[in-house]
Amino acid sequence: MTPRTDTTNTADATDTADATDTAVGAATAAPDGTATAAPYGTPNAAPYGTAKAAPYGTANAHPYGTATAAPLPTPASRRRSIRRPGPALWALPPLAALALVFLYPLALVVWQSFTPEEGGHSTAPYTEVLAEASFREALTNTVLIAVGATVGALLLGLALSLVIAFVPFPGGRALSRFIDLFLAFPSFLITLALLFLYGTVGMANGLWTDLTGAAHGPLDFLHTPWGVLLAEVTYFTPFVMRPLLAAFSQLETGQLEAAASLGARPWRIVRTVILPEALPALAAGGALVLVLCLNEFGIVLFTGAKDVVTLPMLVYTKAMLDGDYTGACVVAVVNIALSVALYALYRTLMSRTGGTAGPRSGRVPHRAGA
Repeated sequence: MTPRTDTTNTADATDTADATDTAVGAATAAPDGTATAAPYGTPNAAPYGTAKAAPYGTANAHPYGTATAAPLPTPASRRRSIRRPGPALWALPPLAALALVFLYPLALVVWQSFTPEEGGHSTAPYTEVLAEASFREALTNTVLIAVGATVGALLLGLALSLVIAFVPFPGGRALSRFIDLFLAFPSFLITLALLFLYGTVGMANGLWTDLTGAAHGPLDFLHTPWGVLLAEVTYFTPFVMRPLLAAFSQLETGQLEAAASLGARPWRIVRTVILPEALPALAAGGALVLVLCLNEFGIVLFTGAKDVVTLPMLVYTKAMLDGDYTGACVVAVVNIALSVALYALYRTLMSRTGGTAGPRSGRVPHRAGA
């Protein structure tokens, strides 16, 4: 007996399969909720050339030959579009502070120097001050003491720098560090130390009177230009040594060893190898000391050298003792002009000689105490 086929179930299964095939080829929902074309060529639209919703809700056409809407600007792009202030704007605050603290008082001094006591503005104060014998004497003392102190500081600083840099001895490294500390000392402190040592009632004269029974000691020069000169040489020598030690540390030891192996004596090595390389540093230290000596006030005041009048002392005398502020401003302007001229001369010489010595390859020379 042949079993009966259930046509109903078969028809249902066939319908289900057709529905499944149709669903495969039918349009499916896109992730953003819009219709996307089916890939198998069903009655739905073909995959090429159909529209698909953009991620931000705008209609984007297919990439093949159709126009695409630009995406919306993001907060990051808006921040990048904001123009930042240039370097000139950042330089304005320090320039304004410099003008207020330095340039404005300097301009007032220059302006006051052209203002006579009777009023108005003229060059009469310069004519009167430059014709005074006290001004010419102060100018002469200032130049002579500054030049003498600069020469003494250069000679002493060069000798001490050579010893510290190339002659090993115990405590050399500590002495090199002390030079850096010495630069921070005030000038009057050095003057007071010299007074305690070589003053009229100083240690040296006291030892002499104790040993000989004399009423006075033999040393009485601190109140003279020689005392001012000694104090300035003592105080400003480290200002020469610091750049020299930095230049010596950049020398190639191979040159020194080659010169020594060829039989050159130490003085010839210094003259032919070391000095040419250290000349820019020596010139820089000498120019700095010269400008500082021209404007030195504390050393001359604390030595008590009443007969030694320099330009800074003349400014103090006219302004504080005589009440001649216009004359004091004239002397101050001359002092400033002299310092600026010397600095300009130094820059010109350095540019013609090639500037400062640059860093060199090679080993650092033997430092004392290393």
